[in-house]
Amino acid sequence: MARASKKSFHTDTLKKTITIRASPQQVWRHISNVMGLAAWADGVTQVRRLSDKTRGIGAVRLISFADGNTVEEHIVAWNSGESFTYVATHGLPLRAYVATLSIRSLSDGTVKLQWQSYLNSQSMTLDEFSDFYTSLRSFYRQSLENLKMLIEDGLR
Repeated sequence: MARASKKSFHTDTLKKTITIRASPQQVWRHISNVMGLAAWADGVTQVRRLSDKTRGIGAVRLISFADGNTVEEHIVAWNSGESFTYVATHGLPLRAYVATLSIRSLSDGTVKLQWQSYLNSQSMTLDEFSDFYTSLRSFYRQSLENLKMLIEDGLR
């Protein structure tokens, strides 16, 4: 137990994928609307634009969550129709958080959507980092399920 209470830096990666029965264009339209995150991301109540750009490299958003937390994110890479990468600059208990949302068309007419991130903590105990990681994993899973429902229900 002594080790779990020692504060240090922790690093990990997280990857969640989901298969959506839709065209790549339909999935891309939803995920590339980076200011529309509140429509499907779990616990997100509002997204405010902090830059002149609303999509692509240089777009900056401030995400407000139901628990009162806010996170500022900057889009740093954009491959239209395929993927984008963002970094969180404020609001997380991390030194580094970089995430990529990417899509790949599958041969059965579905799309594989992947949300992958790298995270490096501020000084935390191992238990604190594990709790944060577990919460983030749950956020990804529920958000992807929400997005799948939103897209597939919209096609009916």
